[in-house]
Amino acid sequence: MSLGKRFTFVPRFGRLPGAIGLSLGLLAGSLAVPQAAHAEGQIRIAEQFGIVYLLLNVVRDQQLIEKHGKAEGLDIKVDWQQLSGGSAVNDALLSGAIDVVSAGVPPMLTVWDRSYGRQNVKAVSALGSLPGYVLSNRDDVKSLDDLSEKDRLAVPAAGVGFQSRTLQIEAAKRYGKDDFQRFDAISISLPHPDATAALIKGGSEITAHFSSPPFQYQALENPNVHKLISSYDILGGQATFNVLYATEKFHDENPKTYKAFYDALVEAEQIIKADKAAAAEIYIRVENSKLPLEFVKKIIEDPENDFTVSPQRTFIYAEKLHELGVLKNKAASWKDYFFEEAQANPGS
Repeated sequence: MSLGKRFTFVPRFGRLPGAIGLSLGLLAGSLAVPQAAHAEGQIRIAEQFGIVYLLLNVVRDQQLIEKHGKAEGLDIKVDWQQLSGGSAVNDALLSGAIDVVSAGVPPMLTVWDRSYGRQNVKAVSALGSLPGYVLSNRDDVKSLDDLSEKDRLAVPAAGVGFQSRTLQIEAAKRYGKDDFQRFDAISISLPHPDATAALIKGGSEITAHFSSPPFQYQALENPNVHKLISSYDILGGQATFNVLYATEKFHDENPKTYKAFYDALVEAEQIIKADKAAAAEIYIRVENSKLPLEFVKKIIEDPENDFTVSPQRTFIYAEKLHELGVLKNKAASWKDYFFEEAQANPGS
């Protein structure tokens, strides 16, 4: 038994009855489950934790889906749910419990790959290019090479999520393809808020955390926490952190609802870039965040962070994860796993 399995925690999921406890093993079985049909004018969206979902926060706060729905002649009912971890959101999507989910690029590619030729899941849009930092609270750990069996590395979805897949790409580069799962052995599943609290407090088995904004900003305010590496370092520059994705069935059978949703995302990007201070207020309001306004504004204004619907460097994941055998299907370009609406914008 690997250390990763021995010390795996069950993530604390949000408000989606029936999704709690679903394992990644259900993903394959879910592929055969027909999704419940519903008429135009309804959309169920799963979001996760953190400022990386700011576009969705703005869409929700400003009721942009409803606004663009009216332009299509629809009164759209929007149902928001919250989950943590790529495996949970994929299970919810494929079981028909949710219409659109949000997660990192690797979880999206996993379900694109496994649903290929069946439910044909594809990305709706990017939600932004933001770096994730691998953090440590151990003084003697200065780089990824220093992590050992003494460490427990917290990630939202051990072995399968954005963080684990990014580390697998880096491990293959550093230690060879045969050792690409090197960091999985010390990884445990834990939502970002819990992992951040554990890292800052110290004294627990959590000694490292592959974090995301705003949590990494909070953690780095503690003098005992330091950065080992950024996802931008691994991917070679600014890269999409997370995406929205849906089934072909939802896309094709709800063209007006889908268009209203995509147009809402595009407008949300424009709102954020036009007034970042107002966007910070929206984040605090929607998330009921206790973070200071200036702190949130600083994150949104950080030049590393770009809240955009246009995908950046997603194809690196498609290429590398196919090389590692994680993905069976080989994409020719990023356009293979994004719906056509997103292809009107630049991407990679």
